[in-house]
Amino acid sequence: MHLQDAWVFLIGVSVGFLGGLFGKGGSAIATPLLSLAGIPGFIAVAAPLPATVPGTLIASLAYRKSKLLDWEIIGWSVAVGLPATVAGAYLTRFIGPRPLLVVTGVIVLGFGLSFLLTPQEIAPVAVDLPSGPAPRPLHWHLRLVVVAAFVGLVSGLLANSGGFLLAPSYARILRQPLKRAFASSLAVSVALALPGTVMHAFLGHIDWSVTMTMALGSVPFSYLGARVAIKAQPRALERWYGLVLTLLGAYFLATLA
Repeated sequence: MHLQDAWVFLIGVSVGFLGGLFGKGGSAIATPLLSLAGIPGFIAVAAPLPATVPGTLIASLAYRKSKLLDWEIIGWSVAVGLPATVAGAYLTRFIGPRPLLVVTGVIVLGFGLSFLLTPQEIAPVAVDLPSGPAPRPLHWHLRLVVVAAFVGLVSGLLANSGGFLLAPSYARILRQPLKRAFASSLAVSVALALPGTVMHAFLGHIDWSVTMTMALGSVPFSYLGARVAIKAQPRALERWYGLVLTLLGAYFLATLA
């Protein structure tokens, strides 16, 4: 194994673990790391998408075993987010990514600071009644549609699965418990990564040797990250998540300065 292959494998390990732990596909983190490892630009952007899909799927299955997946959120997010992702990918022909990166960085930084400065135990919106879960109100569904549409556009424009925005949006905007937000985010990230993967494969931007090397590290550690998150204390998990989002948002903005 060449030195570069070893770095790509270790990037897969770290991205997989953090993705399973914090409910995100990991491509937003993988791209700059692959660039530092000497992977060319388009390949660094495109290779993480198919590489993180199997690990993200396996991690979401770990959350499913713990009954943390919210199928209503997942269904609406995929139904709205997939066409928005396609639209975002198409709009890359006309819109530069810089303005969206700035907005995304500000939002992620704001979410991170909110988790650090105003932590709270978030109660589920749906309450289990003898007849089943209580129906969610219309305004809650409208918020879900707005979140899914915006994250889908971001995913298409920036060639990632959107998990770094989905999980905090589910937690703060939809008022979901953090672990449920992670679980639903991972499941939706799998679906939102598919259009970008197909498009970049068609354009010849994916180096499958890089993708496979990264996936070898990502898949088992995605599952491990999910198991750690499931067993973690919610308050400690919230603090660590807030710190990661704050650093990620600051990184986004620093690279654009």
